[in-house]
Formats: sequence, C-alpha cells, structure tokens
Amino acid sequence: MSAPLPPFRFGIQCSTPQELTAAAWRDLARKVEDLGYHRLTVSDHLDDQLAPVAALMAAADATTTLRVGALVFCNDYRHPAVLAKEAATLDILSEGRFELGMGAGWMTEDYERAGIPMDPPGVRIARLEEAIEVVKALFTGEPVHHRGEHYRIEGLTGSPRPLGGSIPLLVGGGGRKVLELAGRHANIVGLNPKLTTGRIDASAGPDGTAEMTARKIGWIRDAAGDRFGDIELHTRIHLALVTDQRQEMAEALAAGFGLTPEQALSSPHALCGTVEEIVEDLIERRETLGIASIGLSLDAMDTMAPVVAALAGT
Repeated sequence: MSAPLPPFRFGIQCSTPQELTAAAWRDLARKVEDLGYHRLTVSDHLDDQLAPVAALMAAADATTTLRVGALVFCNDYRHPAVLAKEAATLDILSEGRFELGMGAGWMTEDYERAGIPMDPPGVRIARLEEAIEVVKALFTGEPVHHRGEHYRIEGLTGSPRPLGGSIPLLVGGGGRKVLELAGRHANIVGLNPKLTTGRIDASAGPDGTAEMTARKIGWIRDAAGDRFGDIELHTRIHLALVTDQRQEMAEALAAGFGLTPEQALSSPHALCGTVEEIVEDLIERRETLGIASIGLSLDAMDTMAPVVAALAGT
C-alpha cells in the first residue's frame, strides 16, 4: 500500500511590502491568510527589506491561522543561543505558528557590504549543522554543554521553551552537502537551484530541472532514512505566470536559462500556463517527486490565488 500524498501548502515570500508602513504590512498578512495561503515567509538579508523577527511577529499578530517563518535565517548573522531564544519567543507569541528556517548563507553582497567574512561553503555548512544541534539542545530546557569547532556553550539553559518543546525546522539548499544536512535534521526541506555564483542568474537553470531535483530528493532520502516519510518537501517558485501562451513563454524562459522548453515547463521552480495547466503540473509534480509545499513571490500572490483555491489542503 502506497503512502498517502502530502496535502498542498502554499506560501508567500515577502520581505518588503510595496508600502512600508505598519498598517500595510498587517493588511498584507491578512490578505495572504484570506486567500488561503498556508504561510508567510521573509528572507534574511541586509539589503532593502524588513528585519525578519519583528516583521514575523507583526504578521502573526495580525492573523489567526497563518504560519510565519524566515526563508531562511542566515546562520552567520546570529549566534545559535540568540536565535534559539528569538525562535522560542516567536513560537510562544504566535501561539505555535512559527517555523524556524536556518541556512548557511549564500548572498555574497551581504557579506561583502557588511564586512562579514564569507568562509568556503563546506565551512559554512558545517557551522550550520553545529548551530542546529545547539538550537535543538536549547529547546529542551535542560542545561546545554557543547564544545564544538564553531561554538562553545557552558551550561546555558534555553529559555523560554517552545510551546510543544520543539519548532518545525526548515533547511534548504541546492548542493548535496546542505541537502544531506537537511535530511538529517529538518522537518521541511527546501529544494533550490544551486547558486554557485552567490546570485540568482542563468547559471542556476540547468540545476533546477526536474531530473536534477529528483536526484536531490534522493540525497535527502538517503540522509533521512526512516524519517524521510515525515519530511515536507518544499520548492521555491521563481517564476509563476498565468497565461494562455504557455509554449511561447516556455521558449522565452528556456532561452534565458540554458534549457529546452520542455525542461523549463517541467522545472519545479517555474509555473507557466493557464490555471488549469498549472494545477495539472503541480499535481503531476506531487505524484512524481512528492513536492506539495509551494513557495511563491509576492508578485504572484493574486494571479496564483485561483490555483491556491483549487489545491490548498487537498
């Protein structure tokens, strides 16, 4: 007997509303909830955007069912002892609607402009795994004694504790090491193209195909072992376009990312077509890849609302 398919969950990634006021941010959070989206996430960069902790708390306060989270907190900007306290506080004050996203850092401009040293990927990923271990230990409410390569904790007791004793952890990435880390630790795993240049550009195209995504899911499965069936697979959609000119748009997209039109249409990081075609694509991806958690950009919120209405929770 095959395992049941996971329900569709849709999220909106937005770090800066068009109108940067408290009222506009609250209104946006309420609209995301009213349209049937499951979560609102923000990124964690040092450019022109809201800071995540305060923005997430404001969004949670303005809503009742909407889940909130960072996609994702950059580990190099926060000590895990500080992040654990902030995360547990957000969990309590949102009444259990917070999801903790943690990442190794990837945007080179953040590091360069802020003067933060950017270590090689292997070092950042190892540090992230150690930070995750520290955060999880602090959630237990017991004194933590940790002496690792990157962090030392001397008897610190995490306080406050999350409501249920833990918080859903999201880890995402495009490379094998970080996805294997996610398989070992995360409840939600974000599948991304590998950003070797530290920027989202045409070089990410070939790594975002359905074939490459299936390979990445294999890495996650092998690392997760028996817990793989409990992992929520999430993909970030970088282009979502409702149109009746599906083939023409696929050809244009393919040309910009070094793909064939067929690869562009089947990429788990793009959606293009009529509402009905997009619904069919998402159902097929869930059946073939197990991906049912879909992250969309703010500019796609309204146009994708009919898709959300058709699939959310099913």
